[in-house]
Amino acid sequence: MSQTDFSSLELHPDLLNNLSSLGYQTMTPIQAQSLPDILAGRDVIGQGKSGSGKTAAFALGLLEKLDTKYFRAQSLVLCPTRELSNQVATEIRRLARNIGNIKVLTLCGGTPLRPQADSLESGVHIVVGTPGRIEDHLKKGTLSLGTLTTLVLDEADRMLEMGFQPVLDFIIDQVPKKRQTLLFSATYPEEIQSIARRIMTKPVMAKVQSMHDNTSIQQHFYKIEDDKQRLMAVRLLLQHYRPESTVVFCNTKQDTRDVATELKNHGFSVLALHGDLEQRDRDQTLVRFANKSASVLVATDVAARGLDIDALDAVINYHVAHDSEVYVHRIGRTGRAGNKGIACSLHSDKESYKMALLQEYLEQDIEDEALPPHNLLDKPAIKPPMVTLQIDGGKKQKVRPGDILGALTGDNGITGKQVGKINIYDNWAYVAVSQTVYKTALKKIFEGKLKGRSFRVRLISG
Repeated sequence: MSQTDFSSLELHPDLLNNLSSLGYQTMTPIQAQSLPDILAGRDVIGQGKSGSGKTAAFALGLLEKLDTKYFRAQSLVLCPTRELSNQVATEIRRLARNIGNIKVLTLCGGTPLRPQADSLESGVHIVVGTPGRIEDHLKKGTLSLGTLTTLVLDEADRMLEMGFQPVLDFIIDQVPKKRQTLLFSATYPEEIQSIARRIMTKPVMAKVQSMHDNTSIQQHFYKIEDDKQRLMAVRLLLQHYRPESTVVFCNTKQDTRDVATELKNHGFSVLALHGDLEQRDRDQTLVRFANKSASVLVATDVAARGLDIDALDAVINYHVAHDSEVYVHRIGRTGRAGNKGIACSLHSDKESYKMALLQEYLEQDIEDEALPPHNLLDKPAIKPPMVTLQIDGGKKQKVRPGDILGALTGDNGITGKQVGKINIYDNWAYVAVSQTVYKTALKKIFEGKLKGRSFRVRLISG
């Protein structure tokens, strides 16, 4: 038996059987380094990029020590964004599906407090949420952390960047001193080291190398003169490489809006993701980009943290990241799972100090390339292969993905290959269909029935 096999760990048989059924046989490096110490009850600092498997590492630790007969909050996982909170809660539920009677509750903003308070009153084992909403419930007395045995800070660096330090201090003051604390972060700046010293006891460090070699990610650097040329450069790179799926990283919300507007005005299928969006708009944006209904997502680092997007073809850094480790984290979103990826970075003379730090961090000489020829701007922008339909029926109406697929592919319908991702929410659902058949798909849903009922359907555009 290999020391990196999950079966080498002292885990509950139900957890091991479920891991096997999910196809999880061998631990990732961050899991192999952190899980033995987590299971032994030690405080652990885990440093690794997104996609390293850290969620499963701390989730298995929470589930192994959980007392399912005791309906009080035993574990709290704090995340910087609603998207990451939902992603973490989903993964915990997947890993716990062989263990009956486990209640995992997500507490985030964008939804009313009262239903969340009612769920808390009926009992919960694991709470996953954003600091602001956890603070709300603590102050209202609807959440008590006195029974907590484990505290997890996920993406801790982003929580500090978003200004959550005072809120984190308030929450941690409500947690028993005798507890296990697990801290996961893509980067490990002085601010994280400081908070670790204050809230952790003799933590064990589990660090995974986050560098990328040029075999999976092609890195390109371009020097530009001013913001006007910077905007044009993004268009040129998109036209030159013509990636099906690209994230453009910006350092500010205003840049996010400006870049998205510029690209949209020139015919690109583009979406913007930043902290000012309402929850439903954020959900819809992520769904449309992930299901290939939009080619470009322009986002800040904070908004894009925790995104679960497969097969990203390219990353464009509109400005150089403030931190070299953030640069590595950004470009690590492409070139995953054996695929090739492209990372393009724009910089000016004002960013020379950042470039010097990045060159030192990467331990390689950075050579600038010439921008692609301007005549590429005359070409039509690449169009996404899919479009998204919204159906006004979801989980509460008992609508399932199979119901939607069956309705679309019935008599005189479209083929299964022309149907993309299906996402079901409480009161609505999204389904991606091929651009070439969306009118047929609209008609099938509009004139047909789901669960014996008629539902409204519309094409999401713009």
